[in-house]
Amino acid sequence: MKEPGLDGRHRDKDGEISKKHGNTLVGTLRKIYGKPFAAGYPDATTLGEVLTHLNETSLSQLRRDHATGHLEHKIDHASK
Repeated sequence: MKEPGLDGRHRDKDGEISKKHGNTLVGTLRKIYGKPFAAGYPDATTLGEVLTHLNETSLSQLRRDHATGHLEHKIDHASK
């Protein structure tokens, strides 16, 4: 059985996001989710560096888009 992480999330799901999108910049994610995403971190910080510190709102948005397969498309679109 997987061990729950912070806020009841499972590390395997967050690890999958980090592995696939860990090098995505917070600045790019703010273009998708708005300025409050990963509040307190510079735009040049990577998702992998902040993933375990995200508040529930930011994390929920990210996990929902990852689960539905929309995250990669949104990142590609925001990076252009």
